[in-house]
Amino acid sequence: MREPIERYFQVGTISWMSFPGMAQAEALRKIAADDFFGAVEVCQCPDDASRQACREILSQSHLRVCYGAQPRLLGPKLNPNSLDEAEREQAERTLIEAVDEAEYLGAGGIAFLAGRWQPETQEQSYSQLLKTTCAVCTYAGTKGMFVELEVFDYDMDKASLIGPAPYAARFAADVRSCCPNFGLLVDLSHFPTTYETSRQVVRTLRPYITHLHFGNAVVQPGCPAYGDKHPRLGFPNSANDTAELVEFLRVLRQEGFFCAEEPYVLSMEVTPFGGEDADIILANTKRVLKRAWALL
Repeated sequence: MREPIERYFQVGTISWMSFPGMAQAEALRKIAADDFFGAVEVCQCPDDASRQACREILSQSHLRVCYGAQPRLLGPKLNPNSLDEAEREQAERTLIEAVDEAEYLGAGGIAFLAGRWQPETQEQSYSQLLKTTCAVCTYAGTKGMFVELEVFDYDMDKASLIGPAPYAARFAADVRSCCPNFGLLVDLSHFPTTYETSRQVVRTLRPYITHLHFGNAVVQPGCPAYGDKHPRLGFPNSANDTAELVEFLRVLRQEGFFCAEEPYVLSMEVTPFGGEDADIILANTKRVLKRAWALL
């Protein structure tokens, strides 16, 4: 592409993945000082002082702020589709709290993921997730905010209720029938873990996609970083590198996601593995994106 990627996307990164173990305000300061990025994704702050510090950095940055509520669920193992109503309600409460924190930090909404599931209770879990999602969307709607569900693997690592893509499309259609402020977040990292391609996922979910991630996964059992670990692009025995990112971008262009008037967020979800250096891994990801864009 001759035109800069910034014309069509607000390129972001996920603060807690890019700099794991670093205080969020410190990570945000590094990202906000890097004009490669037009967006950043934040998560729950541990206390009021951290929350205020993050807000001050973000308010100065001219970055588009996105809020990931996934760690709020994964850390304490909360399940928004639990068949135990008390457990489901606990997950719903933390997502509603996430909406409030996202608003304070300047984000336009939140993203989350479905909980684990068992095949024998899939439809009951689906109904529970629908109940949670509609409640959170209704609350977010009172603030003019949106809610996104990230599509994950169903049998490899997270074992999440939603996807693969056809099942995610069914769920999104059901939520959209009553909540227009709902969308799906799709991640190139997850396509190999759901045994799908960019073309299959993007074409199936085209009406519902509101947010994009890219990264990598290892899907060969027994290999380092197997599962949903988001290693660097080009990691040994992994599924994604420059060619796969080119194909992802090509499909996005074909399906109408290159929107200069209202650019989508396209965030890199890549994290150091083992003793790797976070700054080098972030630079690696930028290089691959630049090369992929040049080859498009």
